[in-house]
Amino acid sequence: MASFEKILVANRGEIAVRVIKTAKRLGYRTVAVYSEADSQALHTISADQSVLIGPAAVGESYLSIEKIIAAAKLTGADAIHPGYGFLSENAAFAQACHDNNIVFIGPSIEAIELMGSKRQSKIAMIAAGVPCVPGYEGDDQSTENLIQQARNIGTPLMIKASAGGGGRGMRLVHDINEVESQLASAKSEATNAFGSGELILEKAVISPRHVEIQVFGDQQGNYVYLWERDCSIQRRHQKVVEEAPSPAVSPALRQRMGEAAVQAAAACQYTGAGTVEFLLASNGEFYFLEMNTRLQVEHPVTELITHQDLVEWQINVAQGKPLPIEQAKLPLDGHAIEVRLYAEDPSNGFMPQTGPVLHWNSPGHGYRDIRVDHGIVEGCSVSPFYDPMLAKLITWGKDRDDAIRKLKRLIEDTELLGVKTNKTFLANVINHPVFREGEATTYFIQDHFQTDPSLEPGIPNSKLLAAATLAQEHQASAWHSSHNMKRSITWEVNGQKYLTVLEPCGFDHQQYQAYCNGAPIGTIKLITRSGKEISYLFEGVRYNNRFILKQNTLYIADSSGDWAFENLTHAPAASLTVAGSGKIPAPMDGAIVNVQCEVGQSVNKGQTLAIMEAMKMEHQLKADKDGMIELLNIKPGDQVKGKQILIEISANSE
Repeated sequence: MASFEKILVANRGEIAVRVIKTAKRLGYRTVAVYSEADSQALHTISADQSVLIGPAAVGESYLSIEKIIAAAKLTGADAIHPGYGFLSENAAFAQACHDNNIVFIGPSIEAIELMGSKRQSKIAMIAAGVPCVPGYEGDDQSTENLIQQARNIGTPLMIKASAGGGGRGMRLVHDINEVESQLASAKSEATNAFGSGELILEKAVISPRHVEIQVFGDQQGNYVYLWERDCSIQRRHQKVVEEAPSPAVSPALRQRMGEAAVQAAAACQYTGAGTVEFLLASNGEFYFLEMNTRLQVEHPVTELITHQDLVEWQINVAQGKPLPIEQAKLPLDGHAIEVRLYAEDPSNGFMPQTGPVLHWNSPGHGYRDIRVDHGIVEGCSVSPFYDPMLAKLITWGKDRDDAIRKLKRLIEDTELLGVKTNKTFLANVINHPVFREGEATTYFIQDHFQTDPSLEPGIPNSKLLAAATLAQEHQASAWHSSHNMKRSITWEVNGQKYLTVLEPCGFDHQQYQAYCNGAPIGTIKLITRSGKEISYLFEGVRYNNRFILKQNTLYIADSSGDWAFENLTHAPAASLTVAGSGKIPAPMDGAIVNVQCEVGQSVNKGQTLAIMEAMKMEHQLKADKDGMIELLNIKPGDQVKGKQILIEISANSE
């Protein structure tokens, strides 16, 4: 039986904080590793000890096996918890832990290797009798054979990279004549992303649900399944909402899927936490998708309905202890739902966002049925180097409606000022009738959400415009000496301009008639203002808003969203980077990976000029008008800041 006293968490952000919390509760000493970009991050300051392991780039820090093993030796850590992502499913990392007499809190090296290949794992699952999607998973990877196999399977066809995940190397083919080009595209992307161009082909299951089973195995050969999670609502194959149990799964189906998942785990003598993912068709048939050999992002919903701490289970199993509960005694209590709060802009193609966290508040503390897992501290910055997920908002209810109601309020009351998030998008998703009725499939966003207002630049309501003006003007030194004067501010919000005016109402020096663009929008009366909060009456109803004033921008939180109001009252008449100006800025902090133009070259509007990488995604920088490249301020490898002008285009000479 293995024994250890100090656990190093080889991860960052909310999952590192989550693991450290349980490890401390159980009496273990903890070690965090951090990059230069994370020196003040919450996980860095939460652990008993922290070790700097390199620059911000993941290849030089969180993906460096040598540096993480060295950090464990330096601090005397005798166990490593990998979290999820990064090295969590890396067999070489597990082997390095073993070679250095460090306990790897996860499954065996053999299980990681097997389940890390979609092709090999599917072959093993077919042999174990686990239902699989019909397709081709053979070792003849020649283009000619893959084309023939695709014709045999027919359309709709799914092409998948055998290694990796996240939707990369994945293509849905409806026209068999496109299969050759799609195979080439998928293989190229898979090779670049995972170092392997190996593919599998499957009959596409149209509009399925994504249902996964949490399994656990111990070193004594015992297995349990901790019910299921429904993760059907996805964007670009990334999960948005996760819930347990699934509204589409009956008790009989739950047992069938759970037993199939245990079959999958037993087939590779699995130990620790694992997740077997299935596609659930509308006729009730289900098919093995893959097995993730780690803790999942969405594990909190399982913990809430079973009253178990899965990280504690992982730690105990890694020491050789048996599972703490039998299948028949495992509770399934109520309903839990989780959403992922991302630094991204849904109105701009979900573009990842970077910037400072000026204010953070999520009212999850002290409530048994509300949980917020995050890695945020006020004053930290959201950098371009890592995944843009900032927090997970989770609620438990006695039933599904109860959990949805609590989650809607939790989302609306969560405040993050300084960087854009998908907060309004999340609130609208869980308030959508199709989701509320429990009918959402993996095609939910594509079929039902394309015209949602959260996918367009937001328009602030009248109350918020008046409140922002009141908060801004109350800063002025002349406020108390000139109560009878009108106040006017020109705001820019999401690209639109608003001229707001506050006009005193008679002798009440704290009450004003508010106007926007010349039209009355309501009366507002100041009650109190202290620190970052303003309290006021708008049309006779009392409200409170948190706000931060940073240079010319007022950031203000509201149930409708977290807003940035830019004060243009004293700004120059025109911006240097208006659309069509020929000045191409960086959309966020990031690294230039490719430059596809040169000085003197003629370009057309919409032409890709360069590619930058930020937050694990590539972003194309395109010409905003026809013309000639006049100035080129970048080369591959350059680190750039958001809004920095990278390329300038002049009009073509006659």
